Amino acid sequence: MVDRKAARVRGQASNCRSPRRNDHPQRESKVAMAAASGPADVGAILGERLLTTLEAAEDRVDEEIHHLESMEEDELEKLRRERMEQMRRIAKQKAEWHAAGHGEYAELTDEKDFFKLMKKSKRAVIHFYRPSTWRCDVVDKHLGKLAPKHMETRFLKVNAEKSPFLVERLRVMMLPTMVLIKDGRTDHAIIGFDEMGGTDDFPTEALEAVLLRHGMVFESACG
Repeated sequence: MVDRKAARVRGQASNCRSPRRNDHPQRESKVAMAAASGPADVGAILGERLLTTLEAAEDRVDEEIHHLESMEEDELEKLRRERMEQMRRIAKQKAEWHAAGHGEYAELTDEKDFFKLMKKSKRAVIHFYRPSTWRCDVVDKHLGKLAPKHMETRFLKVNAEKSPFLVERLRVMMLPTMVLIKDGRTDHAIIGFDEMGGTDDFPTEALEAVLLRHGMVFESACG
């Protein structure tokens, strides 16, 4: 009887030591298939899949680049149209200024024409001078340089001795005096050279800066 029990115990122990089989049949099957295929076939399959993925990614990048290029072309075309329109407006404005006498430093010989001329110009610098006053020659030199540079402003000179009505109307008390007319009205008067530093040899840029400060010339044309 003891022998039978011992035999049963040995049998149970033998069953405990035996390994379990077929726990993951699908995994074992895939491993077996890959092993059977060989390393060369596995590498070819991976390479093909990688190539397909890269081609798809490249196609997506090409589509995005094309989209961006299309957007940029549209924006550039819009900017070109806006620039062309701006250039047409500037050309038209310059033609109007030129027709009104802008771009040159001229003398007003008949004071009766003064108010008629002022209606044609939004900005005007009127130099009241006297031939015997040499500082008036200094102003002439500088305004002669600024007139062609600043087409946006009309530059004129008036002989004070021959224009008593304008001298009284515009209250010109000292020579040289530059009367600044804006929108048909007297905006300011530059009397003498104090605003340019108080010296006789001030540079043209000093007078230009004063006119800019008073809104008589455009900054874009300075420099």
